[in-house]
Amino acid sequence: MKVSGFVKQAVIPVVSALFLAALFRPLCMEGGKYNYLRLWWFMGIPFGIHRMFFWIVPKGYDIGGTMGILFLNVLVGGMIGGIILAWRLLKAAVYFVKAAVTVVSWTMGKLARKPCRA
Repeated sequence: MKVSGFVKQAVIPVVSALFLAALFRPLCMEGGKYNYLRLWWFMGIPFGIHRMFFWIVPKGYDIGGTMGILFLNVLVGGMIGGIILAWRLLKAAVYFVKAAVTVVSWTMGKLARKPCRA
């Protein structure tokens, strides 16, 4: 298990999710309570919006139609990105467990091979 793989697979998704949660936290407050659906949608926009603009490109519409299509792109891109973010966080959790098991087994193997001096 390489450190660069650990950083790429586990650390970066978790840090980016924490940063996005802190960034969009003020936008998701309603009467002192969090709207977690809105937070999930906002956090998913950076992960999914680039996938959405390949499907529906606003062309040949007036300004209202173009803005409607762009909003639909952002809405669906945020939903797709939220699913992708949840998947990446699940993969990061599995990678954390895998790394912990690897470190423990490596440490136990080193301790088992160490000769005892009496």
